[in-house]
Amino acid sequence: MFSLIKNYKKAGILGMNARNVSYIFKYNKRKNYPFADDKLKFKEVAQKAKLGVPELYGVIKSAGQSDLLREILLSHSEYVIKPSRGSGGEGVLVLKRTDDPNLFERSRGVVVNFDFIQHHVSNTLYGMYSLGGQPDCAMIEYRVQVDPIFEPISYRGVPDIRIIVLCGVPVMAMIRLPTMASNGRANLHQGAIGAGILMSDGVTRAGVQGSSVITNHPDTGNSIAGLKIPHWDLLLENASRCYDLTQLGYLGVDIVLDQFKGPMILEINARPGLAVQIANACGLANRLKAIEKKLSKVKTVEERIQLGKDVSLEYPSLS
Repeated sequence: MFSLIKNYKKAGILGMNARNVSYIFKYNKRKNYPFADDKLKFKEVAQKAKLGVPELYGVIKSAGQSDLLREILLSHSEYVIKPSRGSGGEGVLVLKRTDDPNLFERSRGVVVNFDFIQHHVSNTLYGMYSLGGQPDCAMIEYRVQVDPIFEPISYRGVPDIRIIVLCGVPVMAMIRLPTMASNGRANLHQGAIGAGILMSDGVTRAGVQGSSVITNHPDTGNSIAGLKIPHWDLLLENASRCYDLTQLGYLGVDIVLDQFKGPMILEINARPGLAVQIANACGLANRLKAIEKKLSKVKTVEERIQLGKDVSLEYPSLS
């Protein structure tokens, strides 16, 4: 057991307790948590800062706004309904309008009526999907049109890119790829693939699915490694700027690439998980410590990004 712990430390693996004490508790003040826990609050500040986020079509805040809900649904052809305070993708409804004003098509081709949607929104308002079951609101926003560059290594859904950020410095990143096993969702716990991304140039590495190393996507058969993520420096810039907007010093930034609108931030997480280490075959601890020593020397977003790239080369993947 002691040799195993020693190997973990040498590899720079960051454990949950160390993450909580040394980074989350140290750098994330409680007063700033609403930016991460409330998607609507973050979207509002991101829009003011001109960061790319999915356009907000409307917000339903009470059960009596059924007319407004119908109006929004009939004013657009596609949309996503999501709880503002939800987590883990729970309560997200992806819809497309049909020729019948009372019928709507879900992402898997299932057709539902307006009553179904109204009931789903009502459940959202009463906190069925929110953190702690607190009352919530339902956001209706633009449906992301996935960049076709990901088609060879993704099944149906929208891949997203998670970037870990320390005081504005991008530390490590991975892309989460939907699979048939995950039912087209970019959720690692449901069977999606987590593939590491080289911080220096945005090129993907081999990935993991569960506890297995994956070199080829199980559904498409194509190699996961070697794909260069478009707009990589812009993704890093957007992730870095989230620190300035929220003053959350340790966070995960989730970004998608839209075919027409480019990079868009879906949400931020003040308690990001540690799976990014497995996806990259590299520990976070060494990189975080190296960055902490130089934080006082970087002032601009460009300097932060360069520091993140430099440290990633100093502490590369173990594989």
